[in-house]
Order: sequence, then structure tokens, then C-alpha cells
Amino acid sequence: MDIISQFIDQYTREFDFYDKAARLAAQTIEAHLQAAGVRSIVTSRAKSIPRLETKCRQRAGRRGGYSSAEEIVDDIVDLAGVRVALYFPAERDQVDGLIARLFNQVGERKDFPSESEPVRSGKRFSGYSASHYRVKMKEEELSESEKRYAAARIEVQVASVLMHAWAEVDHDLAYKPLKGELSEEEYAILDQLNGLVIAGEIGLERLQKAGEVRVGNSGRQFTNHYDLAAYLLGRAANISDQPISESGLGRVDLLFDMIIKLGIATPRLLKRYLEALHDNFELRPLAEQVVDALLVEDPSRYDLYRTLRAQRPWVSGEAVPEDAQYRQVGYFIANWIELEKLLRENVPAKRPNGVVIPFGRDLVRLGLLDENMAFEFDRLRRMRNNLVHGIEVPAPDELEDAVRRIDAIQAEIRRRMTDH
Repeated sequence: MDIISQFIDQYTREFDFYDKAARLAAQTIEAHLQAAGVRSIVTSRAKSIPRLETKCRQRAGRRGGYSSAEEIVDDIVDLAGVRVALYFPAERDQVDGLIARLFNQVGERKDFPSESEPVRSGKRFSGYSASHYRVKMKEEELSESEKRYAAARIEVQVASVLMHAWAEVDHDLAYKPLKGELSEEEYAILDQLNGLVIAGEIGLERLQKAGEVRVGNSGRQFTNHYDLAAYLLGRAANISDQPISESGLGRVDLLFDMIIKLGIATPRLLKRYLEALHDNFELRPLAEQVVDALLVEDPSRYDLYRTLRAQRPWVSGEAVPEDAQYRQVGYFIANWIELEKLLRENVPAKRPNGVVIPFGRDLVRLGLLDENMAFEFDRLRRMRNNLVHGIEVPAPDELEDAVRRIDAIQAEIRRRMTDH
């Protein structure tokens, strides 16, 4: 039995492993894209066994053979694959940032069309346009029974729905023909279809822009969280100096639920909270920052937000506190609300409307904390963000210590205010 046959036998036994790894990655990506209001179709697969053998033998012929099964694994990067088909091509940047946050990347992103790719004679259009990633899932984000899938290398292909459809045809008919070389006429038709797809992508971009204008109408209520996401993207340049793809939109679905409950689900009513974030340089998802502005303005909204989060299942699994943690979480939130109230009532508003809690550096500048306590304040602020948004629930003893630190910070601020 030759090396390729041995590898195919091994892969056949491991097929379910790669299939499950691809499904887990696809579920994670799909959940985050849906929550962020990015319209897409996410699919997964383990590579077909017959097609894998054909590909191995074709590549072996071009490279002069393989010396081991491990060499084949290194060469074939898409044993587990995920496809992200975007309704709007311009949202590829959103997916890029999301993949960087969710996965460990293996190697550099590969963008198409690539200058190194050979161009067929007579071809008029640019061909396949997409971004390919090689990633591994983060072990700490998987359950105990799923941790073994963190070893799987997964290829994630991101392109528009139109480009994926064209690429499927082109790939099967032209790139790796199973029934002989195509005629010049067939190549010309594929090229013509590629031109139509590129024109279609331009149409999708214009459709997206038209949608942003529509949802930006100040008196119109957002009908769903996709509308809200479009509005946030349209306002991104005015919201933060940081590229939106670095921190992402985050849980736009939860933000939408909240503004509906609060009766402020229109661009006009939401505008003030976005303006308040203009100089917020925290690299955190935009939706989380808007939620925080809503919570700071009225601490009674914490209970509403916790209820809304509980109603929205999360595929990656938010940390669920145990009984002892629940009690300490309650103490922590209650004390943090008191600190927010103290700052809101006594610290001059640094941002429009004064709805955003200042950073530690602001409190140092105002003479309310020294550098050490300002560092503690920012650490506690991050703990609060992770807790409120379901990212991480600290251990009970850590929460108990945090409550003491909040009390100390409040006491120091009050002392300095009295001295002045």
C-alpha cells in the first residue's frame, strides 16, 4: 500500500473528527455573526474522501511524491472546512476581526485574487475574490468533551454568496476537472459568469449603502437587529477613532432587545449614546459600549439587561455562576452601581451627555485618585465589563476582594472631594 493509500485509510477513520471540528467552528462563527447583525450563510464539511484522494494524487504528481502521511497533512490545508457566504461583500472586514478574536490563526490570511495565481489566457475578469484563513479553535473556549477538536486545523473561506456560487462551479469544472479539460468556449462562459458575479457584488454594495441610508432616517424605528447593525456600521466613523473591525460590533441582538424595551429604538433617540462614545478608546465591541452607556445612565436597567441575556442562548457558552458566586456577583454589582452613582453626580461630564463612566486617567487628572488606585479602578472596570456581558465570572473570593476595593475607591474619592 502506497503512502497516499495509507493516508486515505487514516483519514477515513478520522473523518468524523474533522467533520465535528468543522461544525463546531461553523456554529461559533454563525452565532457571532448573527448576534452582530451580519447577514450570512455559514456551512461546514469534512473533505470528501474520493476528492481528497484525487487531490493528493494530483499534487503528488506535481511535487514528485510524498514521503509520509504527515507531509500530506501539512500540504492539504482544508481537511476541515468552513464557508462564510456574506450577503454584503463589504462586511468581510467584520468577519476578519471576528476570526482574529475567536480563533488561533495558523499562518497568514490568504487573499484572492492573488498575484501569484496563474491567469488563463483570454481571461478578462479578476476571478475568485475571497479571504481564506487557517485556524484552530481555542481550547479554553471548548467544553471538556470537545477540547480534543482544538487540535484540528480548519480552513475558513469568506466571500460573497454570489462569489461562492461561481467559485463552486469554476472549481469543479475548471480548476480540478474530473471529466477532461474544458474547451475555450466553456472557459469563456465561465469568465463571462465571473463578470456577472463581480457586477452583482457591486449591486450588493449599493444595496447595503441604500439600506444604511434607509435605517438612518431619524424618526424610523429599527425593525430588527440587522437594521441596527447597518445603522451602527454607517455611523462607525463618527463613533470611534478605532477601526470597527478591531473590536467588532458585538451582541447587537442584545442591544436591539434592550432599546426596544426602553422605547428608544430610533436613530434620533439612540444618537446621544453614540455621541457619548466618540472618544472612547477601549477596544471593546461597540454594542457593549452602547449598553454600558444605557446602564450607567440608569442602574435599574442592570436587571433588565440580565433578563435579556438569559433569554438569548449563546452557542459558545457563557460562564454560569454557582450559588456562592451569585451572592458575590450581587454584592459586586450593587457596590459598582454606588460607585457609578458617585461619579455621575460629582465628576464633571467629560463626554457629551455625561453618560459614560470616566477612565482611571480621568480621575487622576481630576485629582480624585492617585496612579495606583486609578490602575485598580480600571481593573475593576474590566471585571465589571466581563461580568455584565457574560464573558467571565470571577471566583467568589475574587469578587469579595473586588467589593472591598470598590469600597476603598469610593472612600478615597469622597475624602478627596471633602478636602477640596
